[in-house]
Amino acid sequence: MNAVTLGPTGTYSHRAARAVADDVAFRESVTAIIEAVAGGEFERGVVPIENSIEGSVTETLDALADYEVSVTSEIVTPIRHALLAQGDSFDTIASHAQALAQCRSYLEAHYPNATQEAVASTARGVQSARENSSIAGIGHPDNATNGADLQILAEDIQDQDSNATRFFVVAPAAERTDAGGKTSLIVYPSANYPGLLLELLEAFADRDINLSRVESRPSGARLGDYLFHFDIEAGVYESRVQEAFAEIEELAADGWVRNLGSYDTKHVLY
Repeated sequence: MNAVTLGPTGTYSHRAARAVADDVAFRESVTAIIEAVAGGEFERGVVPIENSIEGSVTETLDALADYEVSVTSEIVTPIRHALLAQGDSFDTIASHAQALAQCRSYLEAHYPNATQEAVASTARGVQSARENSSIAGIGHPDNATNGADLQILAEDIQDQDSNATRFFVVAPAAERTDAGGKTSLIVYPSANYPGLLLELLEAFADRDINLSRVESRPSGARLGDYLFHFDIEAGVYESRVQEAFAEIEELAADGWVRNLGSYDTKHVLY
């Protein structure tokens, strides 16, 4: 099996992807990954969906709404951030925007005058630090061992020790399954009236289905028009879930409902 994820080598996404496939290719954006899987170029894609500090990854949410794919599993892994540089003489800190945000308190306390530069991935920031002594990167401490030119200036600089990220393993839409302990779906009601969201939520609550995440995102069609992402703690194979989906499809009759499928969770430590 082959897989595609955020590159270059050494990203947290790459670490998660190694639990899925030995043959891992790279793209520079989540959208490019999901597009490649939807088009059949790769069997699996591994993308970050949610971080315990910074919340949902909006690019992933939007790409899942734009392309027909399924979710076959989720991987949860702890995130350990280290500050990596050639030495102390740097004035810029480069990393993925989520990593910079996850280390906000540390950076403000220790490097308040440093310029923060958001790049495509943590590994890309580390690569910049390896190429330029005026840049420090934030990434997994193991990235310092990829060359003798980087020092670990500080470890575990994330704001919370419990920092962890969920990754979705996406596959072509035809591989969607109803078996699993969790299910994700996207609902675009193409409507806006008082109580609409309440009605969507009641479809789950009335059947004792727990929601582990609810997120709204702009549809892009017009200002004030939204679609909704739901994660539920139940599988589509359950009759109560099928009944809830049928009710939601009636509520979204003027729009659409995308069932991403049911899946289980794998915890990976690195």
